[in-house]
Amino acid sequence: MAAPPTPWPRESEHPPVSLLTAPGRNGRVRHTVAGTGGHRPEIDGLRAVAVLLVAAYHVWLGRVSGGVDVFLVLTGFLITGSLARAATGGGIGYGSFLARLAARLVPTAAVVVLATLAATRLLMPETAWREAPGGAVAALLHHTNWRLALGSVDYLAREGDLDPFQHFWSLSVQGQFYLVWPVLIAAVVWAARRGGRDPRTPLLVALSAVFVFSLAYSVVMTRADQPWAYFDTGARLWEFALGGLLALLSSRAEPPRAVRVALGWSGLAALVLCGALLRVSSVFPGYAALWPTLAAVAVVVAGTSGSAFGVDRLLTLRPLRYLGSISYALYLWHWPLLVFYLSVTGRGLATPWGGAAVLAVSVLLAAATTPVADRLAALGRGDGGRAVRRGTAVALACLLPVLLTAGTWSGLQAAERARWERLAADGRSYPGAAVVDGAEAPDLPIYPPPARAVEDAPVTYGDGCNQTTADAEVITCVYGADEPVRTVALVGGSHAAHWFPALEEIALAHDWRLVNIVKGACLFTDAPQTYKGEPYTSCAEWNRGVMAELARLRPDTVFTTGTTTSLDTSAGYGEEQVVDGYVDRWRELGDMGIDVVAVRDTPRFGFDVPGCLAGAAPDQCVSAPEESMAPVSPLEGAEVPANVTVLDLTDRFCAPDVCRPVIGNVLVYWDGSHVGATFMRTLAPELERRWARAESW
Repeated sequence: MAAPPTPWPRESEHPPVSLLTAPGRNGRVRHTVAGTGGHRPEIDGLRAVAVLLVAAYHVWLGRVSGGVDVFLVLTGFLITGSLARAATGGGIGYGSFLARLAARLVPTAAVVVLATLAATRLLMPETAWREAPGGAVAALLHHTNWRLALGSVDYLAREGDLDPFQHFWSLSVQGQFYLVWPVLIAAVVWAARRGGRDPRTPLLVALSAVFVFSLAYSVVMTRADQPWAYFDTGARLWEFALGGLLALLSSRAEPPRAVRVALGWSGLAALVLCGALLRVSSVFPGYAALWPTLAAVAVVVAGTSGSAFGVDRLLTLRPLRYLGSISYALYLWHWPLLVFYLSVTGRGLATPWGGAAVLAVSVLLAAATTPVADRLAALGRGDGGRAVRRGTAVALACLLPVLLTAGTWSGLQAAERARWERLAADGRSYPGAAVVDGAEAPDLPIYPPPARAVEDAPVTYGDGCNQTTADAEVITCVYGADEPVRTVALVGGSHAAHWFPALEEIALAHDWRLVNIVKGACLFTDAPQTYKGEPYTSCAEWNRGVMAELARLRPDTVFTTGTTTSLDTSAGYGEEQVVDGYVDRWRELGDMGIDVVAVRDTPRFGFDVPGCLAGAAPDQCVSAPEESMAPVSPLEGAEVPANVTVLDLTDRFCAPDVCRPVIGNVLVYWDGSHVGATFMRTLAPELERRWARAESW
């Protein structure tokens, strides 16, 4: 779930303490530090290279370049120098600092978000509409990274439509940095002055501590849970700190010209090659992110070398400097334009000419919006209360219309949900699985609507009762009667979890207690398992914990999946099997006096069912049983212990030759393989009948 980075906006309101080119005593150009700040033309060129790499990698390669890390280092470099100079002078002025930033950043972002909302409604399938208002609000209020982090660790997070707001994650990280960094710099300078010390050394110590602890945290979190770490601000702070250290240390060294030339070209080459040689989206941040960040440091240290062979001769070319000056807007525009292009064309990657068109339109829109944003930003310049008021007014004037639009759309979605729920409450209109027994289904729209299918997951996900793939703690949630006549534990992975709505209906009817013990992608077995090609160690630990918990709880019955379906058809049909360790696990439960209900796994479609239905008729979104299932249930030939009851409800999902996505007007799947809660509730009567008949209760 990787996304493009956020380029640093063009100018810092506080002139940065930074490396500049200035004439030396003998007239030659030399490296120096300007206490009054100044413009770094080669940094504009570096921004241009970074944003072009980001766009090119996304458009034509479908991967991430590492450019986000370059921008975070540059942000830390420029902002730290600016804040250090301000703090040691007349003070930072926290309110005016944030107001100026808001006046500069918000106008362009608001225009892009508003245009993206409109284009999402016009160009994207309905399945993308549900998330659009929330994505817009998260983008403008700078918490997209946490929104994506929460989704990244959810095994059942949708992988269908691309999110046109996803690229705001790095802008959100940057916004959170802006809130914290002025406080840190001001506190260190204040403490140093209180002690009568020069603040430079305390600032170096403070930023070094942030660098070390954040990098260590990043390495640990990347190993433990890389998708979360990718969006975690704490795992990214070291990159800002690295840029800050560069700003503070740049005056203490002046590398020879030959060294600067070598640093510049080697840094640029490393940056260009980073995304090609590393799978950035799956290994960053961690220590791997040192590659592009140190490459950026090398280019910044090289500066304007004064050599005819320096990298600055390339980076200060007028076209690159211009692209660098509009890089913020170029970045904001290119990602949603790419998403809309891919959605309309149905492609996974852009064609050479299609990608070129996306980039060309992105440049044109960036060139058009940047001057307007600059004029609005000028209103927030200055110091004192007047600047705060004007900057805040500019930001609010741009924010409020977009937030109102997103809020209105969200409200309309809520009203539509309520209308559908009232309609679906009539079982005669939406009989679902009951049509197999002869119930009639009137000609009505599908429920849930494909655009809202993701909301039809079992309630246990919303309750936080299903463990994620990252953690091993055993979560147990209890539903049903306080003094039950029977206790049933639902145990297994996500394909066990989707039986919860049917089991809950039965439990409520018979005064049972239902205990939910589920972990994403984790089968109920002690056999070794993998997840995304890696050993699934948290699953093994979770399984051990589950057996200990069941020994403590002593439920009457464990309800779990008895087979696992698969889309691997190398044998001519789906590779459905009774997984290694299942039968041994059931015997262990029998030794505890616990009965087992082993239900045959459900069919898998191999494509996003709601996404298909959003643009096609139900008959065009079908699947054949043999695409994921064996011709005969593997449970029929398995030697199951006496404590095991085997159930097979495949005939409620599939006819002999076809599995349909809609049965009795009810949408069966809310993605490509997980059954929706609404359909499962309609299946409860038949599940109860077969279970009762098998066990004679």
